[in-house]
Amino acid sequence: MQIAYRARDITEAHIVAGFLEVHGIESFVGGHYLQGALGEIGAADFTNVHVDDEDLYRARELIREYEEDRPQAAVTAPDQDKPDHYARWFLLVLIVTVWLLVQIY
Repeated sequence: MQIAYRARDITEAHIVAGFLEVHGIESFVGGHYLQGALGEIGAADFTNVHVDDEDLYRARELIREYEEDRPQAAVTAPDQDKPDHYARWFLLVLIVTVWLLVQIY
């Protein structure tokens, strides 16, 4: 068996495996037991979709079609909706609050 696709997480691997199965290519998803090792964070490069050697070329062609048809993430403004942006404001408010409490007492 060969690796046809390296998924970001186990869910994506099963979506791709199902897509291949619909097109008549038998596949196997590996990395189930390794996924939980890091808790909620996906274990990178451990979730792979495997196919038989003779199905590898056709599977990669189908996966390329799948990736082309997948909608792309919306592009946001550079400074908005970033976790870092909110963390900076939180830290600023926290520092000002501590400074005010020190001045009062």
